[in-house]
Amino acid sequence: MATATASSPVRDTGIGALLRHRAVGKLLLLAVAAAVLVPIANAKWASGAWPGALTVDLSEPFGNVTTWIVDHRDSHPLFVYFFGHISNGIVASVRAVYLVLLAGGWAGVLAGAALVAWRVAGVRIAVLTAASFGLCGLLGMWVPTMQTLALMVVAVLASVVVGVLLGLAAGLSDRTFRVLRPVLDTMQVLPAFSYLLPVAMVFGIGVPAALIATVIYAAPPMARLTALGLRGADPVVMEAVTSLGTTGRQRLASARFPLARKELLLGLNQTIMMALSMAVIASVIGGAGLGDRVYQALGSVDVGQALSAGLPIVLIAVVLDRVTGEAGERLGANAQDTSPLRGWRGWSVAAVVTVAVALAARFADRLDWPDSWVVNIAGPVNTGQEWIVDHLYTGIPVVGGTADWAAHFTTWVLNPTRDGLQWLPWWSVLLVVATLAWLIGTWKTGLTAVLAMAGIGVLGVWDKSLDTLSQVLAAVAVTVVIGFAIGIGAARSKRLERVLRPFLDILQTMPQFVYLIPAVALFGVGRAPAAFAAIAYAVPAVIRITTQGLRQVSPAAMESSKSLGATTWQQLRQVQLPLARPTLLLAVNQAVVLVLAVVVIGGMVGGGALGYDVLYGIAQNDLAVGMIGGIAVVCLGLMLDRVTQPTERRAKKGA
Repeated sequence: MATATASSPVRDTGIGALLRHRAVGKLLLLAVAAAVLVPIANAKWASGAWPGALTVDLSEPFGNVTTWIVDHRDSHPLFVYFFGHISNGIVASVRAVYLVLLAGGWAGVLAGAALVAWRVAGVRIAVLTAASFGLCGLLGMWVPTMQTLALMVVAVLASVVVGVLLGLAAGLSDRTFRVLRPVLDTMQVLPAFSYLLPVAMVFGIGVPAALIATVIYAAPPMARLTALGLRGADPVVMEAVTSLGTTGRQRLASARFPLARKELLLGLNQTIMMALSMAVIASVIGGAGLGDRVYQALGSVDVGQALSAGLPIVLIAVVLDRVTGEAGERLGANAQDTSPLRGWRGWSVAAVVTVAVALAARFADRLDWPDSWVVNIAGPVNTGQEWIVDHLYTGIPVVGGTADWAAHFTTWVLNPTRDGLQWLPWWSVLLVVATLAWLIGTWKTGLTAVLAMAGIGVLGVWDKSLDTLSQVLAAVAVTVVIGFAIGIGAARSKRLERVLRPFLDILQTMPQFVYLIPAVALFGVGRAPAAFAAIAYAVPAVIRITTQGLRQVSPAAMESSKSLGATTWQQLRQVQLPLARPTLLLAVNQAVVLVLAVVVIGGMVGGGALGYDVLYGIAQNDLAVGMIGGIAVVCLGLMLDRVTQPTERRAKKGA
């Protein structure tokens, strides 16, 4: 009896400790809520599908908005005196930059780009820049490249201005930061495809709509990093500057901005990359240049032409990424530069040489890229595609062809996942979402995720959204397995990391649409090619984040486990992976966001579901179908972000 009495407190303490565990407490509360609400929901709506009584038909309101916009676009003061002036200003700005590029000729542009790269990033990047622009001409895409470059110059400048202003407000005001933070979070989660239609409805199909959509997509990283840099200014420096009696404007110009230079350059880099990734997507609503060529080629399944236009986009992205990245690394190195061409002298030489080359090309009447220098790769690429179709598409013994892989992935993975999600009662889906979001975050994130998922049902696109969700989940599962496996290998082998680095650099700078080209060539059209393109787009980010997270594990912890006799596998499983859990969760979150972005545009190659609705709405100018699909994509992205992104407090506890 005494033994039992003595052991009871120990057992009670164990149960009490279990009940006090935060996750167990949340699960118990959810179980109680489910026990009360599920029978009520099941009794009122016996069917597993989303009940029609909880659906709101928005077709008529959106139809009325469409009719009003069409009827008043040419007469209402809002369009004539506001949107009209914005549109005219955008057209004039892009046209001015384009005419300057044309006036410089191919030689002047090539020389100017190389010299600018030389001044800010060094000789090696200058050679890369010259070679990349030269390849754009060799591919026969010089004029479309200049059109894209003109659009990108104006879009990036506008994005930087908007981003810096928003970041300035958020960096100097805690209240503004709290207000803007969820807005910027949401904007970065949204697939760009989802807001093309409302922009096109307001500004019409053309360059203005494409530029506005690009700015909306590219400005948030500039705003976020500007705010981060300003808020992270060294308090000691700021206190010293304040003690000198400076005003707020003087402190901003002399201390905060200089201290935030690296964050500002990183923001510029990210803004450029995101603007370029919109080059093809914006072509859906009238953006000219390379994106339009890729879009038209994909529409006709002309893989050779799509690749000819897609490669210059990749080359420009790689060049701009290297130039801005190298400029950030060289920041502050000019003070030790003893070259006679340092500072304004070097820029003067660059300007004089550029003008001289441009004038020489004009006097020699050699402004256009010579036709004799064009290398047509569309024919050989299409021939290669035909060979792939004939030899790799089907009929390979044992392993089967690429078409077989796509069919098996659809039959064994995509279809069961979709059918399983659509078979689940709607309330069980909401319960699972609430559980995951609350366990990984707080009750606020759980509530946000549930409301976002419920909003999809209210819009009347429950089954289509679950179809899109099934593609995302399947692609994310494959992405995480591949990304974690390669990332673990790269973290343990510096040689493998060095080999992978150039490939990851290229893959991470390629715009989303470019991934659809090889997917269509290898796997045809359908949901599987869209998923494969999404996997290829998301894997590089997962590999890099995983490698970085595992390498940042404390060396002391690794050495301690090794001294205790732990094997390599035990170190990985019991030390590295648990300590790197917050970073690995971030990798999963990024995989979800990136996969969703490509799965949605996969509607162009047979992905169907919400992506098709958005594309149909844009093509047919049907605001109701397009906007409902776009809003559903936004809700789906918001829900997925919340169930895979731990809050700051949870991340710190996990660390």
